[in-house]
Amino acid sequence: MFDISQYCLVAAAILVAVALVAKIIGFARSSERSPDHAYSATGREGGVLLAERPAFASPETGHGAGSGEPHGFIWYGSRMTWLALAFLTASLAARAIVTGHGPFTNQHEFAVSFAWGMLVAYVWVEYRYKARTLALLVLPIAGAMLLYALSIDSEVRPLMPALQNNFLLTLHVATAVLAYGGAAVSFAAAALYLIRPHVKWNGLPSRDLLDEIGYRGALFTYPMLTAMLVLGAIWADIAWGRYWSWDPKETASLVTWLIYSAYLHARVVRDWRGNKAAYLLILGFAAVLFTYYGNLFFEGMHSYA
Repeated sequence: MFDISQYCLVAAAILVAVALVAKIIGFARSSERSPDHAYSATGREGGVLLAERPAFASPETGHGAGSGEPHGFIWYGSRMTWLALAFLTASLAARAIVTGHGPFTNQHEFAVSFAWGMLVAYVWVEYRYKARTLALLVLPIAGAMLLYALSIDSEVRPLMPALQNNFLLTLHVATAVLAYGGAAVSFAAAALYLIRPHVKWNGLPSRDLLDEIGYRGALFTYPMLTAMLVLGAIWADIAWGRYWSWDPKETASLVTWLIYSAYLHARVVRDWRGNKAAYLLILGFAAVLFTYYGNLFFEGMHSYA
């Protein structure tokens, strides 16, 4: 089973790379020949933009408005992404069978889970909004995370005493994985929002749609981060006898939660949009990455992960 897990992981990494190349070629070709399509919002509800599925979201179809499925390299890129997600799911499942618990207990396992969360979030956004250009930012990050996982120790070791609670381990880290996946999609949408006025590329979605995707991603990320913090505090009290110890990873998680709190407050209360909101989403994902990698540089109670 361990070998199956590793083979599936390698296959997923290769498929992510192939999907990225296919997307780049597909969008480059479509940008050369497709007319630009405008997108206009049709309504708002509670300060939230209500998106339609615009024609530009499938730039290689060439069939005009209402076309839902891409063709050519973009189609292959999407299918390779879905296949990569399937292999990554199989890798995590096989790893869980080998270890007897959720595959979330060290840097290798969580790197694979982090990449899985990003692919899940991206596939959902691709299905819901047809904004396939987000792959140009999400796939490189997921691919880099998989390469990192392959470069570090993947040996299965017994759980340390603090981690021997399968129920809380699964819930705590699973919410983190889902939150980080949503944050990655929000980051990609925010980054494309900022470069959209400076890039004459017909394959890019409108700024309105990118703004909405960033917001929707943050709406998903925030409750997952909240659940992660609450579950982590409960687990910390069980394992170490106190709910909070200002461990570097705990502190970084709190800062990340505060950034997304600030973004959602500004968005909902003051209808804060545009470049400043996009910068907050980028800052939030930078905090996510620091939360994940910070324990490599700072000692603490989470140094095992």
